Amino acid sequence: MSLYGIIADLRRKYPTPAAMETLDLAVAGLGRTRDNLKDAVADISTKPLPPGGKPVLDELVARSREEGVYDLDFGPDPYDKPPPEPLDEGTVGIGAALALSSILGLVLAAAAVYAGVYAILHTSG
Repeated sequence: MSLYGIIADLRRKYPTPAAMETLDLAVAGLGRTRDNLKDAVADISTKPLPPGGKPVLDELVARSREEGVYDLDFGPDPYDKPPPEPLDEGTVGIGAALALSSILGLVLAAAAVYAGVYAILHTSG
């Protein structure tokens, strides 16, 4: 059975507010530890549990140990930043061409604004 299946069973077995709050703390801890209940329980133990929550947490730990899902390790977080890749010559060339065309566009736009303002100010009329 999966860790979340055990939690769902405990939610059905203990439908009290204290049990629900304790299991919510466990699920939040699992989200921060990448589903490692051992680390989540260590984090939860530093916080005050609701009255009556300790037996529920103890049963969660016992059942997860029985099922072999207590200390899961999924490796490094895949959502961390990947290592930067070196740029090849083609990519650098395309980037340089885009930068130069952007600068040229800005220069032409500035020249057009200048010419328009100059024409407005220096027309006799």
